[in-house]
Amino acid sequence: MPRVDTEIFYGSALDTYGETAEGVHWTSTETQEVRFRVLRSFLPPDLSRLTLADAGCGFGDLLAYLERTGDRPKRYIGLDVMPPMVEAARRRTGCEIHVLDILDEGSVLPEADVYLCSGAMNTFTREETRRFIERCLEASRHGFVFNLLKGWDTSPIYNLYQPREIKHLAQALEVDYQIHEGYLAGDFSAAFWKVPFGVRAPG
Repeated sequence: MPRVDTEIFYGSALDTYGETAEGVHWTSTETQEVRFRVLRSFLPPDLSRLTLADAGCGFGDLLAYLERTGDRPKRYIGLDVMPPMVEAARRRTGCEIHVLDILDEGSVLPEADVYLCSGAMNTFTREETRRFIERCLEASRHGFVFNLLKGWDTSPIYNLYQPREIKHLAQALEVDYQIHEGYLAGDFSAAFWKVPFGVRAPG
């Protein structure tokens, strides 16, 4: 059973705050970009040869951040379950953006070198989180980079984890992992690598 109704949860924020960080339930643009910076730190120095897929792309803010920092990837693909956000992301990025529910087993995910996710798992159940991670890994050549809220799993709305739980998940999935915490209270990031950079990925 989902923790929240996604359309109501994000639709109400969009109606209230518009195409802003608050409109995708972040506290501010500043904290949103701190998270983007940490996700970027897991990636190779040169993104110009990589295809990145942004799972739960919202308005395409991750690409806007990368472009501002001179880090535009070779190709950016956005995926989101909310049609109004997809429309905004298409308009703002000019890139390939799809309405797609990653948790829908019938959906076909586009292949990318790396999948990234900032915030889209924040209202998932434990089962949904694991399946989302598995599907993003399956569709990636190298791996999946993501953030989660840090804490104990006691919230009826938010999906909180302890970093050691994610370490154990990486071990269960038999992938290399990196975890970064301490940059914001109540948040941490991880990278799951099935093919580390420097090793040729299939395809």
